[in-house]
Formats: sequence, C-alpha cells, structure tokens
Amino acid sequence: MTWSEISDLLAVGLRETAWMVGVSTVLTAVGGLLLGVLLVLTAPGGLLAAPAVSSVLGFVVNVTRSLPFIILLVAVIPFTRAVVGTTIGTDAAIVPLTIGAIPFFARIVEAALREVPPDVVAAATAMGATRRQIVGKVLLREARPGLVAGLTITVIALVGYSAMAGVVGGGGLGDLAIRYGYQRFETEVMVATVVVLVVFVQLVQMAGDVLVRRLSHK
Repeated sequence: MTWSEISDLLAVGLRETAWMVGVSTVLTAVGGLLLGVLLVLTAPGGLLAAPAVSSVLGFVVNVTRSLPFIILLVAVIPFTRAVVGTTIGTDAAIVPLTIGAIPFFARIVEAALREVPPDVVAAATAMGATRRQIVGKVLLREARPGLVAGLTITVIALVGYSAMAGVVGGGGLGDLAIRYGYQRFETEVMVATVVVLVVFVQLVQMAGDVLVRRLSHK
C-alpha cells in the first residue's frame, strides 16, 4: 500500500473519529454536567439534600462506570439500534460513547464542585442569592478551571473509546487500525494510525491546558 493510499485512509478515519468524539463530547458535557450538579445538590448537606435520590444516582453512576467500555458497547446494542436504527457506523458508535462517558464526567464535575470553598457559598447565601444563582454564578463559575480540565480528560478518554468502537465496525481510526493494520498485516497503516492518535490527543491536551490556565488567571 502506498503512502498516498494510507494518507487517504487516515483522512477518512480522522474525520470519522473527530465526528464521533465531537458529538459525544457535546452530549457528555451537557449530560455529565447536569448529573454532576444533581449529585452535589442532592447529597447530604447539599442545597437540595435528598439522600435517597443521591444514593440512587450514585449507584447508577458507579454501575455504569464499572463496566469496561467494550462490554458496554455490546450491552447497549438494542438501545443503539432503537435510537439510530443501526449498530454499525460512526452515528451508532456515538450512543455507547456518550453513555459510557456521561458517568465518568459526572464524577469529575462532582469533584470539581466540591472543591469550591464552602465560605463562598455561605457568603452568596447570606447575600440572598437563590439556589439557581448559587449553582450558576458561584459553584459553576468558581469550578470552571476544574471543569475544563475534567472535560479535557474526558475527551481524551473518548478518543480511546472511539478506537475500541472500531472493533465492532464503529468506524474511525480504530476501525482502520483493526481492518488494515491487524487483519491485513499492513504495519505501515498501524504505525501511521498510532502517530495520528498520539498527535490528536496531544493537541486536545494542549488546548485544554491553555484554556485552564486562562480561566485560572481570571
């Protein structure tokens, strides 16, 4: 296989991986943020203390996080088919990617929000701030560096998950590495895929670090 053919394959694989990771990141950011905030608010001593609800949410998060992604990928096949109508391709891979990443990011959100000094929340409460204002203008605002750092970690995890999705025909760079690098013994394709994945992850990490530093200075 020539390098021209390899570069064409890499371009397609990178585009598919970027699509899977991008859409999954948006869905995970929204779902994980909401779930993480609920975990903090409903915890004992929280603004909406509800120990029973907190326990149920925590249990669901822990169960989902305990499943290896490759098993989750297979376990949610019926749900994936119901949502997108197929279990093969990049659109199908987005479903298990999101389901697997939301609990992961939710725990990161929970940890970041708990790092906000209680005195800051107490001061906002004393000034008459509503619960919504405390969440939006105090907790989330103060925790922005931690949230961005956590989202960066989540995106990198999604890149790894997307590569595993290639095992079941999810497309992207993982599928390219399996079909050509492993099954057809095209060593050059495998090496090129690894290099592209490493560069992709490094760029994501660098962008996340820059944004975290800017938010920390503010």
